[in-house]
Amino acid sequence: MFDMISLKGGLENVDGFYFDGVHSGVKKKNNDLGFIRSDEEFLISACFTTNKFKAAPLRHFLKYPKNFKTNFILLNSKNANAMTGEKGIDDIDEIFKELGKKIKLINPIMSSTGVIGQRLDKEKIIKGLDKFDFYARNSDAVAKSIMTTDKFKKELSFRVDLENGKSFNIAAICKGAGMINPAMATMLCYILTDANIPKDDMDELLKSSIENSFNAVSVDGDTSTNDTVMLISSGKKDYDKQAFKTALNMITLNLALMLVKDGEGSSKVVAFEVNGAKDDKEAMKAAKALSNSLLVKTAIFGEDPNWGRIASTIGASGVECSEESLVIKYDDVLVYDINHPELDEEREQKAHVIMQKESFKISCDLGIADGKFCAYGCDLGHKYVDINASYRS
Repeated sequence: MFDMISLKGGLENVDGFYFDGVHSGVKKKNNDLGFIRSDEEFLISACFTTNKFKAAPLRHFLKYPKNFKTNFILLNSKNANAMTGEKGIDDIDEIFKELGKKIKLINPIMSSTGVIGQRLDKEKIIKGLDKFDFYARNSDAVAKSIMTTDKFKKELSFRVDLENGKSFNIAAICKGAGMINPAMATMLCYILTDANIPKDDMDELLKSSIENSFNAVSVDGDTSTNDTVMLISSGKKDYDKQAFKTALNMITLNLALMLVKDGEGSSKVVAFEVNGAKDDKEAMKAAKALSNSLLVKTAIFGEDPNWGRIASTIGASGVECSEESLVIKYDDVLVYDINHPELDEEREQKAHVIMQKESFKISCDLGIADGKFCAYGCDLGHKYVDINASYRS
């Protein structure tokens, strides 16, 4: 048995780490450079983008041997350092050479987000290093240092009280608002814990947690070059696998939903729940097809209970399905089954009212077997076009 207690703030609730964020001048204003570090080397588990054009920071990370330890993560926004070739990696090494003159580094890593195809402004970043307080525990500052088109800061923190009377903490910061697609998103997420978790458990639980959270959300169907989720541990407190799994799943799912809520120009968060599929894999395929469909997203924006777009998307997804067994509901309102192929005025009005809410569920029972999966998405409206027409990515 264990209890989870939500805490105020973010990373400052976890023992063993320091973090800060500053304005280096790469952005015109607001923080654009941050770090997470420890006096001792720490374990790290990471999952990266599936995009073939992995950015320089990811390729730099992958040069280290498997199961390496680090003591410093440097973060920057406004520039993704992607599609910059080997020079992008050289720039990282040069920055770390200068950083190493200020503080001891062990296998340092970098994480970036922003414009693709431009070299890092090394001079501004190197000068910005002088602004760091290497013994700060300023979660707010580092969380803001990775924001780009985000409308709000994303951080969560929990204390987990174990049956033996001891406890551990887990907290995270995250950024992301656009190019969010199942397969990881244009998002950076750093999960810190002081639980003494074995490396094998870190890898297993992080991968499992991501599948039902970050890999289950979509804003616009695009996948970035820089997507990163990192789990790091100081190992200073007790550990219980089931308790940690529950807490990690809670953190990643809630952060994933924050990404959807903050989707560029979005106004609604929608759960696409598929049941009765041939297996879980097919349910996932259908649910993700719904969360990615532009026609579905625009219907949600227009608050139009057009079940035809739902059915068409499922049919085009390649999963086993039949119009005789398909059932579609908006929350608890039936909008389609074989005996009710047309919306009467009463049910259409009820569905329309549901679609006016900030969050609701579209459930689809395929009636084939027991496979199930839930994906998350949002609407797509005029603001998305306005934001991305004026933001170079």
